[in-house]
Amino acid sequence: MASAVSTFTKIGKVIRLNRHGCTNRPFYHIVVQNTKDNQDGPVIEQVGSFDAMPNNKNEKLVALNFERIQYWLAQGAGLSDPVAQLLGLSGFLPNHPRTLIQAWKNRREPPRERKIEAIKGIAPPLDNPKL
Repeated sequence: MASAVSTFTKIGKVIRLNRHGCTNRPFYHIVVQNTKDNQDGPVIEQVGSFDAMPNNKNEKLVALNFERIQYWLAQGAGLSDPVAQLLGLSGFLPNHPRTLIQAWKNRREPPRERKIEAIKGIAPPLDNPKL
């Protein structure tokens, strides 16, 4: 007699970030790939994009196709940690534990002092008498 609960099997697919862009200017496609393929391997489907560099409003832009992500998750595809964090921040999944840990670390860290810009035309005071 068969069990009423179906067994959950992984299909060997993972949703991960695929890096594009130039040196010092990363841009990521959120893609579905086989688990054993490397990052530059063949892509099954692109389900979103992520621009990791903040724009002039200090925003990191993310575009996600929730319907296709939901389809692949229903098929048994896994998630990489960075994609799980993005989906948690977007509200599609619960927040990833690493996101919460980073938020607590940011709260405990004292604010950094900003450097005071020198006023043009005025020489800075001499701290070193040998100069």
